[in-house]
Amino acid sequence: MNFQFPNVTGTPSTAAVRAGGSSFYFAMRILPRERREAMFEIYSYCRAVDDIADGDAPRQRRMAQLSHWRQDIDALYKCRTPPGLEGLATAITRYNLRRDDFLAVIDGMEMDAREDIRAPHMEILDLYCDRVACAVGRLSVRIFGMEDHDGHALAHQLGRALQLTNILRDIDEDAAVGRLYLPREALEHAKIDSTDPETVVANPRLETACNLVAHRALEHFAKANEIMARSPRWTVRAPKIMGEVYRQLLEDMSARGWSPPRVRVHVQKSHLLWVVLRHAFV
Repeated sequence: MNFQFPNVTGTPSTAAVRAGGSSFYFAMRILPRERREAMFEIYSYCRAVDDIADGDAPRQRRMAQLSHWRQDIDALYKCRTPPGLEGLATAITRYNLRRDDFLAVIDGMEMDAREDIRAPHMEILDLYCDRVACAVGRLSVRIFGMEDHDGHALAHQLGRALQLTNILRDIDEDAAVGRLYLPREALEHAKIDSTDPETVVANPRLETACNLVAHRALEHFAKANEIMARSPRWTVRAPKIMGEVYRQLLEDMSARGWSPPRVRVHVQKSHLLWVVLRHAFV
C-alpha cells in the first residue's frame, strides 16, 4: 500500500532528508507542517552532534567539534544565526526552545567523545540518558504543543524508556567499538565481574542483567503512557507512535532472549504502519 502522510507538500528540506532514516521519521511526518519542520531541525541537530561523538576522529578533535557546536548554539540565542542553521533558528523562536536543552545534548555527546563508556554506575547512566534522550524530549514536547508540567514529565519517562531500549538493542554493536552501557549494578546483580564489553556480552549470565534493564525500561514506558492518557490527544500523537514502536521492539527482544548469538530484532514495517494509522488522523 502506498500510504500518503497528511500535510506533506513541496521539496523536502535537508533536515527532512537527514531524518529519513530515523526510527521516528513516520512519527514526525504526521505532524502539521510547521511542527514537522521544527522536529526535522531538532533531529538534524541531534544527528550532527551524534555523528561527531561516534566518529573516527581523534578524541581531541571530536571534543573541539562539539565545542564549535556550543558556540553555534550560543550564537543562535544571541540572534546571530550561523550559516545553515536558519531552520533551527526559526524553530527556536517559534516554539520557545530552551538553550539549556540543546547544550545538554552536547554534554551527553561529550560523555561518549571523551572516553568509551563501560558499565557506568546507574547514577551516571541516568545522567547520560537525561542528556542524550530526555533533553531531546524536552525540546520535542514544546513542538508537540504539550503544557510544561506534563511535557517535562513525558520527556523524563519516555526519553529514558527509549534510550534504555536503544542500549539493549545495540549491545553487540557497542561492544564491538569498546562501549558497554549496561549499568554496573545490573552486572553485579547477574554476578558478572568484568566490565570489558566483549567479555560481558559473551557471558552466559548476561540475560539476567539485560532483563533488569528491560524491566526498568518497561516501568518508564508505563509511566509515559499514564501521562499521554491524560494529555490532549493531538499533542501526543507523535510520542505515542514512538513509544508503541519502541515498546514492541523491547518486547520482541525480551522474547528472543539475550543469550548469544543474538539476531538483531527489527519492528516489522507492517506493524509500524498500523501504529501510524492508529494515531495519524486523531
